[in-house]
Amino acid sequence: MLPMTQGDEDLDSLVRKRIRALRVAQGWSLDELAGRARLSPSTLSRIENGQRRLALDQLVTLARAMDTTLDQLVETASEDVISSPMIDSAHQTMRWAVKADPGMTVVRQRLTNPPPDSPSRLRAHPGREWLVVLSGTAVLLLGNRRFRVETNQSAEFPTMLPHAIGAEGGPCELLGIFDRDARRGHQRGDEKSGGEGDGV
Repeated sequence: MLPMTQGDEDLDSLVRKRIRALRVAQGWSLDELAGRARLSPSTLSRIENGQRRLALDQLVTLARAMDTTLDQLVETASEDVISSPMIDSAHQTMRWAVKADPGMTVVRQRLTNPPPDSPSRLRAHPGREWLVVLSGTAVLLLGNRRFRVETNQSAEFPTMLPHAIGAEGGPCELLGIFDRDARRGHQRGDEKSGGEGDGV
């Protein structure tokens, strides 16, 4: 058997801690998880405490028993944990890409204008959006409906519904999350309108 490197030892320790943390988070005793994973409680205890070598087949079984995957069980944090936003001063937005899902984007935007009063200016495109109001009050037009979204409230909707968003009674700040299709829909809309957006 080859000697373990420091990186191997760190991963080994991380996986053991993760198994125990997931078990505790589920409210399972050693006996309960051992039963689900078809292991003896003493074997599971030795795995958690580092007294037994981690075997791949046991990790696969434990991952299934805890309703996760082997990849998630052995996943480590990448070196680039922290990222800075891309700033678009013209639209008063900051954008962050989500590394785990390159199609997803997080956007922070400050809105000062009310939503458009013409139904022809509502957008519809594939995708889903989720937003939370960080400060102020936003007005979300969604199809034929009008919603006031107060500070700390959120909204989630399919973007195939015609929609627009604006501020009410003063500026508001939003944090929005777009899936790949919603992000593309807004990018195309901004290009067509010369950059005039409807918020997130």
